[in-house]
Amino acid sequence: MSHSDLESPGRRMLRLWRRMAQWPGGPLLFSLALTRSVRYTGSIRPRVLALEPGLCRVAMRDRRSVRNHLRSIHAVALTNLGELAGGLAMLAAIPPEIRGIVVGLDTEYLKKARGTLVAECRCAPPSVSEPRDFEVVTTIRDGDQDVVARTTARWRLEPR
Repeated sequence: MSHSDLESPGRRMLRLWRRMAQWPGGPLLFSLALTRSVRYTGSIRPRVLALEPGLCRVAMRDRRSVRNHLRSIHAVALTNLGELAGGLAMLAAIPPEIRGIVVGLDTEYLKKARGTLVAECRCAPPSVSEPRDFEVVTTIRDGDQDVVARTTARWRLEPR
């Protein structure tokens, strides 16, 4: 069996999303299953709104547990949200013969974040014939559609 015959974790996740998103409450159930399998992500209680290869939107409600002393959403919660949306978009997009891991993460904080936030990532992974780095940018907006943060994850991609 070749690597291309195997289903990657990202493709399994995408298949599960497509099946569950059709049901009433399916996106919520998918989000809960995701946070059970990726425990750290559960701390922000994300809600996956959309998932396709190279596209992901994830919402996070403003709650006391994700706030800082300035009564806005904590920087690390914003980074967690941005990395999750970018990671889901990227994993759903890379073919099974390619593996990837985040090797760098940077978040630019542009405005105090309050209210429900939506992180969106759109990416198109490059062709990979040897190890290479690729940047994936996620934009986080508030309810007024203002950009409150931008997360850039540097992925190391390589053939399996």
